[in-house]
Amino acid sequence: MSVHFSSKTDQWSTPQDLFDSYDKLWGFELDVCALPSNAKCKRYFTPEDDGLAQQWSGVCWMNPPYGREIKKWMKKAYEESKRGCTVVCLVPSRTDTAWWHDYAMRGQVIFLRGRLKFGGAKNSAPFPSAIVIFKGDNS
Repeated sequence: MSVHFSSKTDQWSTPQDLFDSYDKLWGFELDVCALPSNAKCKRYFTPEDDGLAQQWSGVCWMNPPYGREIKKWMKKAYEESKRGCTVVCLVPSRTDTAWWHDYAMRGQVIFLRGRLKFGGAKNSAPFPSAIVIFKGDNS
């Protein structure tokens, strides 16, 4: 099985067609956790920038690392929305987890049909995905 479908990585590159469809609706200004090779916006934070330590603004796209750190990213997304920005999150649909109940359920949840093919992979992901939208009061 490819490294992209195992626990050896927590990086799952956003499928371009999925991003494009949500970008048409929201007009993203900032990709809050990206690599230079997979950034979806002109403005983006890399691991070196540490998006968790940055202040977010405008309309943000977030496809966070899917490991244990996801709770920190979902908490940050929720908190930044309370400051006024909108954050649209692509996350695994892990409805049994604490982070899902603590944060995802506070946003608008859209369950995606089928399994996504991340980063041009040959096979679909071994988990379902969802979009969680935290709409800021000032957005």
